[in-house]
Amino acid sequence: MGSTKLILVLFCLLLIISSSSAARKKKIQARKPCKRVVFYFHDIIYNGKNTKNATSAIVSAPAWGNMTVNVFTPSHFGDVVVFDDPITLDNNLHSTPIGCAQGFYLYDKKETFTAWLGFSFVFNSTAHKSSLNFAGADPLMNKTRDISVIGGTGDFFMARGIATLRTDAFEGEVYFRLCVDIKLSKCW
Repeated sequence: MGSTKLILVLFCLLLIISSSSAARKKKIQARKPCKRVVFYFHDIIYNGKNTKNATSAIVSAPAWGNMTVNVFTPSHFGDVVVFDDPITLDNNLHSTPIGCAQGFYLYDKKETFTAWLGFSFVFNSTAHKSSLNFAGADPLMNKTRDISVIGGTGDFFMARGIATLRTDAFEGEVYFRLCVDIKLSKCW
């Protein structure tokens, strides 16, 4: 009877070990997005002369900095920018906006041009009556970069996913346009 129990225990251990090693060999499959949308947001940075058209402004800068132009560091290190930028369905700044991107970014690295973003897309169109929230690091020198979709309301209630950012246009320190390719992995 004792050897039967020992064989049964060894068999169970062998089964557990083999199933756990098989589980490690499984590939993690990428999920297909439950919703995918693409928007453009247009950022016109206040430069001291464009008060009427500006949609963003530096609201905080280090003691050595300047609130309208970049003087000492090419990376804008320490600058905090708030924005209320139009969102469009295409890359034309003059297209009818479907909402606005509202939030902030801060330049967080001395050596290179990079930022940290926290913002919402607030929609006011017939297609979408809701908001979508984002946060994450933005290494601006990369062709594309991913930030997290961390929530939403209305059509995007409790959304989760990834937004791939691509700088679509850049005009010095006054204007840039981002293409935002949103792939939601959780939709309600």
